[in-house]
Amino acid sequence: MGNIEDIVDSLESKISKVLHKLELLKLENLKLKEDLAKSRQEVSTQKVQLENWEEKYEALRMANSILGSDENKRETKLKINALIRDIDHCIAQLSD
Repeated sequence: MGNIEDIVDSLESKISKVLHKLELLKLENLKLKEDLAKSRQEVSTQKVQLENWEEKYEALRMANSILGSDENKRETKLKINALIRDIDHCIAQLSD
């Protein structure tokens, strides 16, 4: 009978260890999920910042080309022509 009690005690001990390990893993999983959510939020914020910087860069590049920079004159002229076409199209629609 002592042998069975030893086996049961050993089993209880192992089950207790497994349950403890399970709780630790649940806590670690929760922490990892929180870290992932925080990282996703940071990535989202950085994407918005990147888009803002790209817009500012594009505006600055256009301003430089309008001020006489030779690098982007052709591109600026094309952009201005496209804007003029858009304005002409809007005027045409308003006059209808």
